[in-house]
Formats: sequence, C-alpha cells, structure tokens
Amino acid sequence: MTVDGTAVRLKSEADEPGWEVDPDDEWGLAVIATVGRQLKLRRDAVGMRAGEFGTAVGYGEDLVDKIEGGKRIPRFEYLDKADEVLNAGGLIAAMKEDVKKVRYPKKVRDLAQMEARAVEIGVYECCNIAGLLQTPEHARALLESWQPAYAPEDLERRVAARVARQAVYQRSPAPALSFVLEEATLRRRVGGTMVRRQQFERLLEVGRLNNVTLQVMPMDSAPHPGMSGRIEVLKFEDGTAVGRSDGAFNGRPTPDAKQLRILELRYGTIRALALPPRESLALIEQLLGET
Repeated sequence: MTVDGTAVRLKSEADEPGWEVDPDDEWGLAVIATVGRQLKLRRDAVGMRAGEFGTAVGYGEDLVDKIEGGKRIPRFEYLDKADEVLNAGGLIAAMKEDVKKVRYPKKVRDLAQMEARAVEIGVYECCNIAGLLQTPEHARALLESWQPAYAPEDLERRVAARVARQAVYQRSPAPALSFVLEEATLRRRVGGTMVRRQQFERLLEVGRLNNVTLQVMPMDSAPHPGMSGRIEVLKFEDGTAVGRSDGAFNGRPTPDAKQLRILELRYGTIRALALPPRESLALIEQLLGET
C-alpha cells in the first residue's frame, strides 16, 4: 500500500502474535466480542469499509475483521487510533478499561482477582522467586528461558500480567503477606548482573514492609513438606480461603476445609524451618554485595 507515494506496511497477525482470546475463557470471549461488535457498528455508521478503515489505522483488513469478529484482543493503540479515525469522541478509547480486564491469560487473571480480595497471602516457592516479588526484568528473563519459546508479544503480555498482580502492595488496608523462598532460587543466575542486583534490592524493599514477612529456606536445611512443589494459601475477609499446591490435589485451587488444613500444616512447617525474617534479609543483603 502507498500513501502520498510512500510505501506503508499494514500490520498483520505476524506483527502482533499472542493476542488471541483463550477459547476456554468464556467471559473474556464475551467481552472481546462486545468490543469488536461496537467497533464494527461505529465503522459502519461512518460508512467506512474494513479495508479502508484498516488503511487508516495501519492494520491489514484480515486483522480488522478478526478484531471486529471477537477473535483478537485489540491493543490499546488500536482503540486510540480507531477512536480518532471514527470521530468517536473518546467512546472507543474508553473500551480500554474492558479490554484491560481480559488482555492477560485467564489463569493469571483469576489468580490476580483472588489476590486482590485476600486479607492474607502465604506463598512458598521452591523453583523460582515468587511472582509477587519479581521485578519486570527478572520476570522477562525467566519467561525467556521457557520452552517452547513465547512469541515476543505474548512474552510481554505475560510479563505485564505478572507485574500487574503487584498492585496488591498498594491496597488499603494492606493484606498480610508472607513468603518463603528457597536459597537456591536466589543464587540462580537469572538475567545479568544488573537484573540480579535489581531483584535483590526489590526483595529487600518488600521484605522491610510492615505487612510482609520474607523468609529464606537455607540450602542446608533438612527435608521439608515443600519439596514436592509450590504452596499458596489465600484467606479472605469473610472467613473463606483457597489453597493450591503443585504437589497436591492436582495443583488446582481448592476451598475444601480438609485440604486447606493440610496445606496450612505444610506451610506452617516450612516457615518454622526457614531462616527468621531478619536473618533472611541479611542473607539477601550478602548476596547483593556479592553480585
């Protein structure tokens, strides 16, 4: 395509991979279908064909059709440009609030929603630094190591989703947070020197918050109940709770009282065996100094 004699390349799916809606995410599918329908209605109202509109916003007609058909999640830039081209006066741009809720994978979104309601969150991690503690750079370095590799756009979506969960620290009243990390996860060289330094600094910053307890399980510890995998326990204001463990109940979140007692027993034992918070922060400071 050319505009005023200058060649312009319209974006295709290859330029923006990873923005499909999870087929198992019924709510997300409904939201994106509604957004797509509103975009089409606005375009039809001004008498623009899909190809003409695509040219105006810099997207190929096939991508416009998929967005309007509810098969693709529109990026914020797309909605802003569409609002401008269709003279919508901010009505299309306002749909970013709806899209924001479904732009992350359903599994991550569900976890973030539970964390946003919890008054107590307890997390033990055996393989990685907990997501609620990761810097964006550390998260990106971790996700870049996964196989099969994520497409670049999908990688950035997942990094953004992980970081977005950390809004839990801005809540008021603040929830009570406790973390137990294996020392090996701190010593693993994820990212370069600067990434590691920033991650240690972040751990120290969070670990010093009044509502946070951060502990490290030393590498020379005795065997403990967390060796079979990650454990998470979230408690809510109404007295209910949800727990999850990689090594129990198929790894799925469970509200069952009996299963929760098992997870709480395991998590309590882990905390008792880990270094106290002050010693844990001292160890992290030592690792920071060695980096």
